[in-house]
Amino acid sequence: MRVLIAEDDPISRRLLEVTLGKWGYEVVSCPDGESAWDTLQQTGAPSLAILDWMMPGMDGLQVCREVRQMTTEPYTYMLLLTAKSQKDDIIAGLEAGADDYLTKPFDASELRMRLRAGRRILDLQAELIFAREELRRQATYDSLTRLLNRAATCDLLQRELERAEREQLSLSIILADIDFFKRINDTYGHLAGDAVLRETSQCMRSVVRPYDGIGRYGGEEFLLVLPGCDHDGAIALAERLRECVESNPMALAEGIIPITLSLGVASNALTRDMEGLIGAADAALYRAKNGGRNRVELASHSDMLEAGVLKSSLT
Repeated sequence: MRVLIAEDDPISRRLLEVTLGKWGYEVVSCPDGESAWDTLQQTGAPSLAILDWMMPGMDGLQVCREVRQMTTEPYTYMLLLTAKSQKDDIIAGLEAGADDYLTKPFDASELRMRLRAGRRILDLQAELIFAREELRRQATYDSLTRLLNRAATCDLLQRELERAEREQLSLSIILADIDFFKRINDTYGHLAGDAVLRETSQCMRSVVRPYDGIGRYGGEEFLLVLPGCDHDGAIALAERLRECVESNPMALAEGIIPITLSLGVASNALTRDMEGLIGAADAALYRAKNGGRNRVELASHSDMLEAGVLKSSLT
């Protein structure tokens, strides 16, 4: 584990460096508060710091205050070294943001135990952050396909629509549906159906641009959000998606499962309303299904009228 030391006295600093090195710590040494503060602001800074209270310029208390004003993670555990031992001084140090203190001259065994206590707190915090991020991931991503879930995809679409409106940009969506998916489940079983969903998701990921959004919209439906893409570009991408999926059938012990997609494309040149845009793409998808499947259709004003979503925002 990396530990930052801020100590202006070179002899004391060297003693700390040697002592912590023997305990297996990787030491980042600073001769004053300013350099310590600069280091703690950097990406990947040590999360454990030993700060001398009395230093010229920026002292240990000032460093503690500055660190506590930062809202970034992970947490920095700070231990103050001080010759002050009065109760008021200790309270001042803790109020400034220090987590613990040790009076000089320090006892090596006591320092080691206090550092261990700091590590336990940092380890606990890391576990809490991991658990929080896991919950966030579960709330945002579909567990089977690892794509965005429906709610997260719709949130993304709404944000991109608002950005496109502000910056006068093109935006398109693609609503894609796996053809005859129920037949696959009924013939080969739900495990095979799950494998088809995963394979199709991976294939689509390989085709879209890095900044495109892709999510599982329903059972076998996928919604793609294409910022800065007009309807011509979206049609071209949809065709690439269709060809990619068609050219990668699923190989199982029971045989080869052909996979195809029907896709509906709509752009914000048609409507700037999220529900209207999805409705238009859904109507185009329905036409693709009725037209023989394994094809791409572009939404039109007629699709919106048929879906009942034609609004005054038409251009």
